[in-house]
Amino acid sequence: MLTGHTSTREMLIRVGVVALTEKGFSATGLDEILRAAGVPKGSFYHYFESKESFGIELLQRYAEYFSRKLDGFFADSRHTPMQQLEAFTRDAEAAMQRFAFSRGCLVGNLGQEMGALPEAYRKHIKDVFADWERRTSECLTRAQAAGEIGAHHEPDRLAAFFWIGWEGAVLRAKLERRSQPLQTFADGFFAMIRA
Repeated sequence: MLTGHTSTREMLIRVGVVALTEKGFSATGLDEILRAAGVPKGSFYHYFESKESFGIELLQRYAEYFSRKLDGFFADSRHTPMQQLEAFTRDAEAAMQRFAFSRGCLVGNLGQEMGALPEAYRKHIKDVFADWERRTSECLTRAQAAGEIGAHHEPDRLAAFFWIGWEGAVLRAKLERRSQPLQTFADGFFAMIRA
């Protein structure tokens, strides 16, 4: 059971994650988050040291959520490893459609804002991408062992390529408010690596 303090803190985190996936860190004011969460203006610092520490908490929470999501796809034994990665891309596309392409990736949004963010964010963002790449590389290694992708591919490099391209596709999908960029990248990536 959540206490009042914990539930208010969790509400601020939920509202903050939504705001950062939609607008980014620099364009999101604390007043806006506090209003949406129904929290009095003066009480933010009761829950977080600063906007910077709040942003780091949001990044960590989003990263944990997204890692669990990837693990769910990559552990689905009903599908081959390549089907697991394809299912992830289709699910992400459906999620963006569900929110009318108003939300992107919180980590990608922060990465694009790095010039305006505190330098401490850089390591956190890089660590999140490295974690996602590692999980994806493990999936691609299994796909290679199953003969789904060519033996000449390097799963670590393919995973890095996937996330660099996928984040660009998410940005374009949000910009254009349509799924075509996601489909174009996914189709190209899977066609390129299939055995």
